[in-house]
Amino acid sequence: MTPLLLGVRHHGPGSARAVRAALEAAPPDAVLIEGPPEADALLALAADDRMRPPVALLAHAVDDPGRAAFWPLADFSPEWVAIRWALGRGVPVRFIDLPAAFSLAAGAVEPAEDGAAGADPVRVDPLAVLAGAAGYDDPERWWEDVVEHRGPGGGSDPLAPFAALGEAMAALRGRYGHGGHERDLVREAHMRLQLRSARKEFSDRLAVVCGAWHMPAFSEKTTVAADRALLKGLPKVRTGMTWVPWTHRRLARQSGYGAGIDSPGWYGHLFQAPDRPIERWMTKVAGLLRDEGRIVSSAHVIEAVRLAETLAALRGRPHAGLTETTDAIRAVMCDGSDVPLDLIRDRLVVGDVLGEVPDDAPAVPLQRDLSRAQRTLRLKPEARERELDLDLRKETDASRSRLLHRLRLLSIGWGEPTAGRGSTGTFRESWRLRWEPELHVRVAEAGVWGTTVLSAAVAKAENDAVTAADLAGITSLAERCLLAELTDALPVVMRALADRAALDADVGHLARALPALARSLRYGDVRSTDTSALAEVATGLAERICVGLPPACAGLDAEGAGRMRRDLDAVHTAMGLLPAERRPGERWSAVLRGLAVRDAVPGLLRGRAARLLLDDGRLDEDEAARLMSLALSTGAPPAEAAAWIEGFIGGASGGGMLLVHDERLLALVDGWLTRVSPEAFTDVLPLLRRTFSAYESGVRRTLGELIRRGPATASGGQRRSEAAIPGFAPDLHLRRADAVLPVLRLLLGAPGSGTGLEPGTGPGLGTAPGPEAKGSAAEGRVEQGPGMSETPGTEDDDLARVGR
Repeated sequence: MTPLLLGVRHHGPGSARAVRAALEAAPPDAVLIEGPPEADALLALAADDRMRPPVALLAHAVDDPGRAAFWPLADFSPEWVAIRWALGRGVPVRFIDLPAAFSLAAGAVEPAEDGAAGADPVRVDPLAVLAGAAGYDDPERWWEDVVEHRGPGGGSDPLAPFAALGEAMAALRGRYGHGGHERDLVREAHMRLQLRSARKEFSDRLAVVCGAWHMPAFSEKTTVAADRALLKGLPKVRTGMTWVPWTHRRLARQSGYGAGIDSPGWYGHLFQAPDRPIERWMTKVAGLLRDEGRIVSSAHVIEAVRLAETLAALRGRPHAGLTETTDAIRAVMCDGSDVPLDLIRDRLVVGDVLGEVPDDAPAVPLQRDLSRAQRTLRLKPEARERELDLDLRKETDASRSRLLHRLRLLSIGWGEPTAGRGSTGTFRESWRLRWEPELHVRVAEAGVWGTTVLSAAVAKAENDAVTAADLAGITSLAERCLLAELTDALPVVMRALADRAALDADVGHLARALPALARSLRYGDVRSTDTSALAEVATGLAERICVGLPPACAGLDAEGAGRMRRDLDAVHTAMGLLPAERRPGERWSAVLRGLAVRDAVPGLLRGRAARLLLDDGRLDEDEAARLMSLALSTGAPPAEAAAWIEGFIGGASGGGMLLVHDERLLALVDGWLTRVSPEAFTDVLPLLRRTFSAYESGVRRTLGELIRRGPATASGGQRRSEAAIPGFAPDLHLRRADAVLPVLRLLLGAPGSGTGLEPGTGPGLGTAPGPEAKGSAAEGRVEQGPGMSETPGTEDDDLARVGR
């Protein structure tokens, strides 16, 4: 007796409904499903109410967890419907496809998608052939019209569609054979053997749910010996199997694991809607658009439904599909704009649904420990990307941070650090979280390092320290160990770090290693971690950099100078982060001074060293002007002078504002540029454009106005007063400045403001500035800016001067 062959597309609402109707009409004694037989022991979990699709069977090689395969199932998958039907009625259910042990050994990472367009570039597409015979130019549209859009009760005989599909596939197989994919012959041989075994175990009343392409294989006249011969000698590996959550995004073909559908959210809606699917879909879309602030009324919904049905009739389709509904939504609800359609596609057509698997499902020990930690810390995995801000002063947030850092060290990229929107202090962290199904494979791979997240992270860190390729890699690892609080791994990491640092003589390597150590010391203070050993190594690196940097900066070409400038900036920042008692402040300043005046050092580095000294207050403005005048003298090559300018005022270091407020420097640059010969100007122009293009538009505009009216000369140093910057008066307008005094009294808590506070002790202001503060009230003047004049006064006028 021929079994009941239910040929399907692996994910389709029409196929799922048809399978359920056929099983109800002709109940079998057992249900056989195309899938890996190793999962038979896991089928009972599908009846658990805690199992919510989309889910997937995950098979991985025990000795090589990175070799894995997924079999995803949604609630509208025919296989899932058949499994639930059989378990609900006590009917035995089995998987009969080629075992995953053979598939993984052969290198296959996912099951082929039967009946799906484009499954293999050389494989015959049965849907395209049948669609062409029916007069369709789009096989997807043909399959949806014939199968997927069939509603409940779509025909009088629930078995007729499968009989017709079987005939069509038999004709195709008769013409094209295996269609260019020889692996199907092996799979079909195994399925026939499993069918024969099931007949002996149960009866001839069997139902087989398989890809439509395989239907003719079950009617093929072959012998047991011939089928076993195809399977003889196939390589196999020891395999582990479990259920894992899946997402609608991973069901979409373009997102990684090809599952044959572009619109899982739409298919899920078609399967779940009891009636009037177009009306219900339009209502969902209207609700989403309203939540996003768009005005959508019931009249819009009614008109969109009418337009979708009209478009389907004009296009000769039996029902409106996703194309028609999308066109109608664009015209009626989106005013012809495609922008809202991206949101609709992301949220509804594809969707952010993440399945759930019971906690007692088989899993590697590391996955179980991770699941426990997620529950304890209330960090539920979600398919949609979300931001997480952590305050490390709170124990729960600190524990979350440690978990995420440990997972990153294990290459489990659930969370990625991002720039925070609030405080930039070291007690704040911001993360971007998004759980992807393949992370389960990463967890299985990381299971070789330990059975818990902590033990695995420690073992992985120790191994990385021993096998690190360079010094920067070990320092980065030390930083990550501190962030993850892996105190057991730190001794091994620090020993490897000290050994590598002692042997590495490349100043560039040392310079790139120090910033990570300095950051580690800072985070260690925040997280109450013992960093004494790290401080010793950092101090040694800083001393060696001070010794080796000057000779390393001499004789560099333009490319090498650019790399060294980045290292110089990073080292300077790192020096400021070192503990005060270990900071080589004076020695580092001496190194910078030596770089600033040494002719053998490229102009880019000399200019940068001078700027760093100026910013630290270790170089006064007169000396900075002298260094600039020397660098821009007539005897200096124009290209070298332009490089000095780039180092001194280039980048995002406030060089533009420096020129705005110190017109002597601006005059030096302006005077040098006017003296450059036309031949040399074309050589220095790219450097100058790169330097000044980094400034904000307002800074560039102000500099242009200053140049237009004529900046002060380098010798006189006095501002020309015959013209002012547009929008600024030459002198201070006292009456207008006095208008802000009432508000300032309130802010500063001055007498008469009603706050009861003394002047200079307002909320968040601290004490009044000391006499050493430049431009303070104690100096009796306001620091001069563009368009302002110096105004002496007395102590009674302090508040007025602050206001001005």
